[in-house]
Amino acid sequence: MTEDLSIRPVVRSDYERWLPLWEGYNAFYGRSGEAALTPDITLMTWSRFFDAYEPMYALVAESKGRLIGLTHYIFHRSTISIQPNCYLQDLFINDAARGKGVGQALINGVFEAARRAGSPRVYWLTHESNIKAMRLYDKVAQKSGFVMYKMMI
Repeated sequence: MTEDLSIRPVVRSDYERWLPLWEGYNAFYGRSGEAALTPDITLMTWSRFFDAYEPMYALVAESKGRLIGLTHYIFHRSTISIQPNCYLQDLFINDAARGKGVGQALINGVFEAARRAGSPRVYWLTHESNIKAMRLYDKVAQKSGFVMYKMMI
């Protein structure tokens, strides 16, 4: 698959092809049906990719004219470095393309974007049950050892 694979920034005309991937990603994490994100959240997320004042970006994986994967990433400041950190927030590959190098190609695309931005660090989270993804993550990065806590307020 990698010979006909293109990793590129999302463009406005991708919306209709990006949306099913976004919905698949959210469904994977239990955000579907009654728990689905509201349309205004999806539209705001989409608009942020094209807003020069937002530090949020998107890459898509395209093969044979079809979008088969996405990743979203954010640059942010930190109290422990001068350069911005890069948080890889979302990564999703459609079922038919999984296990064919698309996820690694998208992660590498984020690594390259971070290098160009002068960011010394790319990091991400995944659910502990996401065993298949962690097999890839263990190959391309190191586990930090940190445990995430959250409080919805």
